[in-house]
Formats: sequence, C-alpha cells, structure tokens
Amino acid sequence: MNVEVRVQDILAYKGDALIVNLFEGVTKPGGATAAVDQALGGLISQAIAQGEFQGKAGTHLLLHTQGKLKAERVLVAGLGKQAQFGRDAVRSATGEALRLLRRHGCRQVGTILHGTGTGGLDVAEVAQAITEGALLGLYTFDRYKRKTDDDDHRAIDEVSLLLRDRAQMAEVRASSTTGQIVARAVNLARDLVNEPSNYLTPQDLAAQARAVAKAQRLSCQVFGKRELQRLGMGALLGVAQGSSRPPVLIVLSYRGGRGKQPDLGLVGKGITFDSGGISIKPSEGMEQMKGDMAGGAAVIATMAAIGQLKPAINVTAIVPACENLPSGSALKPGDVVRAMDGKTIEVVNTDAEGRLILADALCYARRLDCQRLVDAATLTGACVVALGSIRSGAFTNNQGWMDQVRSAAEAVGEKVWQMPMDGEYDEQIKSDVADVKNVGGRKAGAVTAAKFLARFVGETPWVHLDIAGTTQAEKERGDSPKGATGVPVRTLIRLAGDLAQKKG
Repeated sequence: MNVEVRVQDILAYKGDALIVNLFEGVTKPGGATAAVDQALGGLISQAIAQGEFQGKAGTHLLLHTQGKLKAERVLVAGLGKQAQFGRDAVRSATGEALRLLRRHGCRQVGTILHGTGTGGLDVAEVAQAITEGALLGLYTFDRYKRKTDDDDHRAIDEVSLLLRDRAQMAEVRASSTTGQIVARAVNLARDLVNEPSNYLTPQDLAAQARAVAKAQRLSCQVFGKRELQRLGMGALLGVAQGSSRPPVLIVLSYRGGRGKQPDLGLVGKGITFDSGGISIKPSEGMEQMKGDMAGGAAVIATMAAIGQLKPAINVTAIVPACENLPSGSALKPGDVVRAMDGKTIEVVNTDAEGRLILADALCYARRLDCQRLVDAATLTGACVVALGSIRSGAFTNNQGWMDQVRSAAEAVGEKVWQMPMDGEYDEQIKSDVADVKNVGGRKAGAVTAAKFLARFVGETPWVHLDIAGTTQAEKERGDSPKGATGVPVRTLIRLAGDLAQKKG
C-alpha cells in the first residue's frame, strides 16, 4: 500500500472515500468536516441532530456523496472527547476507519489531518500518526491462505494525506516517511511472530536477520553451536539440547556514533517454539508458543528501522535463538548448567527457559561493553496475570535509565508499568546446589524472573520488558489487528532516537 501527501482541496479529492472527523459532543461540525457537510446538503448535521452519530471514539458515519463530491463516499470518524485526544487516538482512529473502508471495497482513500485544527496537534506529528495507523491498522497475515478474487478487491492501494498549506509539505512528507519506516518495522516483527514455527526455525530467524543487515548495511554475525561452546554459553546450549535444530546467537550492529562501544544494547528472547521441554505445557493454546520469539523479532525489526533512520549512536541487537522441546537429550529438572560468565544455574523448571538463554545473551552484551541495555521477552505468565494485555512489565537496576525507557514508551503509546525489584525477592531464587535457580515459586513470578536476569547484567544500566501479555491481541483494537502486535518495536526505535538526541 502506498501512503502519499498531497496539497489539495478536500472537496476536489477524487477517490473511493474521504475521511473527515467529529469530536464527541460537537453539535455543529467545524473546519473541513463543516465544508464537507455543506457540500452534502447538511447530511452530517442531520445525523447529529437525529442522534444517529455522536462522535464517540471508534464510531463511524458512512455516507454516499451521490455526485455532490468527487469522492464516492465520506466517512466521518468519531474521535471521542477532545480533552482525551492525542497522537495515539489519531493512530487508532485511522486504523479503524481504513479497516471499515476496506470491508466496503475502497481502494483509494483520502484523509484530512485529524486534530490539527481545533484539536491543536502538530501537523507533522499527526502526519506520522496517520501514516502509522494506516499501515498498522491494515496489516494482515494471510500468506498461507489461498487467494481469491474477492481478496484482491478488498485491499486499499493508496492513502492520501490531504494538506491545505503547501509551506508544510516538506515537514509533513518527512514525518510521513518516518511513520512508514516505523510501521513497516512493526509489521516485520508481526510477520515473524505470526510465522508458523516449522517455517521460522532458529536458522530461519538468523536468515531474516541477515536479510535486514544486507538491506540496511548493518553488520551481522551468527554464531553456531561450536562457537557457542567456545564462548561457554552453557545455558543457551542446555535449552537447545532437546531439539534436533541447533541454536544460534544472532548479533546485529549499527554504527552511527563516534565511539567503539555500543551506546545501546538490545537483547531479545528468540525461542522459536516453546513446548516447555520436559516440564511440558498443557496442549490447549500451545500453538501460540510459536510466538515465544517476539522479543527477538522486535529487536531485529527495530534494527531494520534504525538502519534507515540513522540515529547518531551505536546500537547492537543480540538474539539467542533455539527451540525448547522434550526428547531423550532434553534438559531435565534438577540439571545444572553454567552460563557464559561462569555462574551455575539449577534448572528447577525447564519451562522457565527464556531467562536461561537471555542470561548468556546478557553476558555477551556485557562482553561487547554495551553502555545501556534493554531486553524484551515473552518471559512469564505471571506478568500476564499481573498486568493483562494492556501494559508490559518493566524492571530495572537503574531508575534514571528506567525513566528514559518509560518516556519513550509513553511517547509512542506502548504502555509499560514499572514493577518492584526489592532485594528480598532474591531469597526465592537461592539454590542449594548452584549459584542460582531458574524459578522462585508461584509468588511474584515476574519479579523473580527479572531478579534472575539481573544476576547477569552487573552494573550496566538495564531495563527488562516482559511482553508476555502485550505481544498478542485477542481481537482487533485501534491500529492493532488480531494477532501479533509488534510490541515493543516503536518504543525501542523512539528510545534510540531520544538517546541520540540527548548525546547530540
């Protein structure tokens, strides 16, 4: 789908549909909506007066223009209460409106820049939000479904952002381009998470990383089993030993800064399928465990965007990737493995494997002298119980760095919630036979998982994002169709940009 910016009178726009808007509680349309209402002989005002449309968020009024406008249809999108309106609402409203128009067979759609009038939003920020909303909201994953003629018909080919002031064209076009880069990165992460695990093995994930590196001129290293043995990554190798497919460690690097060390290290869990191993999961819902590499997908996709946006810092992404399967050679409860830094780990539960492979990856990030770290992982069901599907859990050893990560997340609408890291939780992961054990019991499961990871980051400022609850959407919502969400790609991209700006 193509997203373009045009300087054009909205009444002259020729296409299948034109999107305007209305805030909740407004009884008389203003601005562009008023101009369209007048051209239609007051149809929008009439619908408001008769109580058919009130402008509530997520509601729509679809009208056929019957030749009164060049566009065949007008869609009035409800924006909700003006006091609660912002960039996230623009992104959400755009995604919902375009999905509705796609169901009606529209292929070419024009839209005004929502909220730049009475809403008071910056025109460039709105252009980026609309662009992201369009590409994110219309995302589909259907590569394994047979195509029909009807599928081809119900696809939007072009979305035009209709601008009034030519003087704003360069700024708006640049923001729209940024929005396209960000949204396509999110959709890449969604593709990887939605991919069946027989088509996305650890080796396939490495191939995807190589493709990103080639396209964006990044450095890419993929370490195989022998190299992992030489590095002493006993935790990653232990998890992988139940599968016939060998593990890999993927390292993607971008150099935009002056120094040698990575200013930012991104670590993503890459379990391409998680059966639980010997501590096997219940069969119900196990098919969703093809997405247990969502953290790895997110950091690979983030690097794709960073390679295009070119922030003036150095960024390295590290993805430990393997399968967690039961077999005669699989890791067993009670086994002890040795991480890259020499710490021994008692494996009490083989279904707590994500923290094991992350331990070695975090050790490697420290070897590379990453100045700051963020890891993203579908790590615990306990975090889902605590926060549901609305917020990711955030854990840290450095409050200043946590504040920066949280600020980036809030700026892009990916909600996080900081969780405690009190020292008393360490008692739960003490082992009688090793330096640490990989689970701490039922209580505070998300916290004890984070406390485990903290053992492998040392003093490096670090934030752990537990995205177990936010990586999948159970139904369409705003700019997120059902399925993989792509969290936290937007946060990580924004974080890199913020860090570059701060250093500059």
